[in-house]
Amino acid sequence: MRERIRAALAARMSNGELPGYVSVVAGPDSEWIDAVGVTAFGGGTPMERDTPFRIASTTKPLMAAVALTLVEDGTLRLDQRVDELLPELADRRVLRNLDGPLDDTVPASRPITVEDVLTYRMGHGLIFEPYDPDFPIVNEGKRLGLTLAEPDPRTPHAPDEWIRRFGTLPLMTQPGEAWQYNTSGIVLGVLISRATGKPLPDVAEERLLGPLGMRSTGFDLPEAQAARLPDLYLSGEPRPGSTSAEWSVPPVFPSAAAGLVSTADDLLRFGRMMLAGGVPVLSPGSVAAMTTNHLTDAQITAGGALLDGSGWGYGLSVTADEYGWPGGYGTFWCNVPARNTVGILLTQVADVLWNGTLAEFTDALCHDQ
Repeated sequence: MRERIRAALAARMSNGELPGYVSVVAGPDSEWIDAVGVTAFGGGTPMERDTPFRIASTTKPLMAAVALTLVEDGTLRLDQRVDELLPELADRRVLRNLDGPLDDTVPASRPITVEDVLTYRMGHGLIFEPYDPDFPIVNEGKRLGLTLAEPDPRTPHAPDEWIRRFGTLPLMTQPGEAWQYNTSGIVLGVLISRATGKPLPDVAEERLLGPLGMRSTGFDLPEAQAARLPDLYLSGEPRPGSTSAEWSVPPVFPSAAAGLVSTADDLLRFGRMMLAGGVPVLSPGSVAAMTTNHLTDAQITAGGALLDGSGWGYGLSVTADEYGWPGGYGTFWCNVPARNTVGILLTQVADVLWNGTLAEFTDALCHDQ
């Protein structure tokens, strides 16, 4: 397994597809972490084991775990109406037609629940076919500055203002009807903050990062650490995104969908916690619920290329072999329960998600000896 993964990644580097990477494969009796190459094409700064990465949507499973700690202590209930804490989302209206005018709506069939948010079936999300279409609801989200599609640029709105603005939009689908990406993750962060009466970064530290010793994970970094962030790339070209200077100050809106930076060792701590049945953060029952598919076959099919036939638990995808989730800047974490193995691949090259690199990595994790 190790040599196949190394050879596949070496080939990508030889082809000029990657300047460098950090990879992890950790089983019950072995652990190896490779830091290879440099942090920028043509650069001289080496990738290191503790290099920080913008993990984008790999944030999602971590924040779902934080939410489940609140379910365990009774702060939240899975069947709870979110409008009890987010009154901005009460009395929802739903578009009659996805591409129709914003005032052509019908009443929501029921309120949005906490579980709807965790399973990404709250009734709003990105539209991928075509991506980011010229629909009134998409354009209005942009006009409101909600930053629904990408981690960058960061939203200028604090959580209360963000949810107020979002609450002026109708839903795209009825609650519970369809799996839709990303928006639920953003809303989850506001929900966690409202439920606890604390900023999301504080709750994440108290509930997850602190107990697991994830000292290099957060919504911002010390200036010296932020300066070590690798450059971002898309299709071989520099990709616009948040700068190291931006990461050295706390964000106005900490995003539970895509707002974290982390390292290989910290994500390994998270992965090992999940394989250990949640100790010391979650109960085995919460881990089981988080890593069990909650979608219908029809919802999986409608999820298209993004789900690619996978199910969805709470904040992560679920297949017969593994569970986990990538980040759009080129990061990935997964667990392979049958092998008691954690796999992590960290780059800042978005192409690894679709050019075969990730498929090679996961296939080796799940099937090679």
